[in-house]
Amino acid sequence: MGRYNKNLGDFGENFAVDFLLENGYEILERNYKTKSGEIDIIASIENTLVFVEVKTRSSEKYGQPSEAVDYKKRKHMLSASEEYYSEAMPYSEIRFDVIEIIAKQLSDGEVVLHRLNHIEGVIMD
Repeated sequence: MGRYNKNLGDFGENFAVDFLLENGYEILERNYKTKSGEIDIIASIENTLVFVEVKTRSSEKYGQPSEAVDYKKRKHMLSASEEYYSEAMPYSEIRFDVIEIIAKQLSDGEVVLHRLNHIEGVIMD
């Protein structure tokens, strides 16, 4: 991953965490890794455990960022979430979300938000 993409991705994940916190979520884990996959953010709100994939792009030229959460990525998230959930406190609900972020990196390296879209309850099949 190039420096530009890493800066953009880091910005997106950090912004997503701030967004979730401002909206009443508790952040439980960031970049949770297992042999079967990675989950960007694990959060909770009320009695719901939420697994969040963050997709950050600099434009919508090649489609919506959420379109990158393909079958293979969903399968990896589902496997990783099962490992996490087997060790976590019981929650009455489990949900998978995607946060799409469109951001621009300025010539001085600063990254600024253009748009954020929080998609709740993504189907994982």
